[in-house]
Amino acid sequence: MTLGQLIKDLRTKNGMTQEELAEKTDISVRTIQRIENGEVDPRSYTLQKIASALSIDYEELIKAGSDDLEKENSSKTKVWLSILHLSGLFTLLFPPIIIWFWKKDKIKNIREHAIDVINFQISIIFYMMISSLLIFIGLPIALLWGIFSTVVILINTIKVRNNQSYKYPLTIKILKP
Repeated sequence: MTLGQLIKDLRTKNGMTQEELAEKTDISVRTIQRIENGEVDPRSYTLQKIASALSIDYEELIKAGSDDLEKENSSKTKVWLSILHLSGLFTLLFPPIIIWFWKKDKIKNIREHAIDVINFQISIIFYMMISSLLIFIGLPIALLWGIFSTVVILINTIKVRNNQSYKYPLTIKILKP
C-alpha cells in the first residue's frame, strides 16, 4: 500500500472528507488530493499535520513513505539492469562497462550482471571470428551466431525485468564474478 493510499484509507475510516482533512491540517484540498493520488511526496511537517489530524503515529506514515521509495528504487534497478543486458546487442564492450562503473554504487548485484553480459559478448565475438575463417559456410554461421545472441539477449532482458533468473548459454567465463 502506498503512502497516499494509506492516508486515504485512514481518512475514510475516520469518516472524513478531503475538505475536512484539509481544514484540520491547514493544507489545501488540492494538496490532499495530490498526496492521496501519489502525485507528490509530502514534506515531513505536512505528514506530521496529517498524522495528528488522523490520530495516528507519525512514524507509521514515514514507514509507508519509505516503502514507496524502496519500490521506486526497485523499479529503477530493473530498468538499469535491463539496459545493461540490452547493451549486449551492440557487441561492443564499452556500453556494459560504462553502465557497470556508473551505477556500481547504486545498484546491488550489477557487477554480476555486467560480468555475465561482457563474458557473453566476448564469447559471441570469438565464435563469430572463428566462424568467419571457415571458407564458404563461415558467413552463414556468423549470421546464425548474431541471430542467436540477439535472441538470448532479448530473452534475458525480459527475464531480468520480471525478476527471473537468466542464463547466457555457451559463454566462456573470462571474467569471474
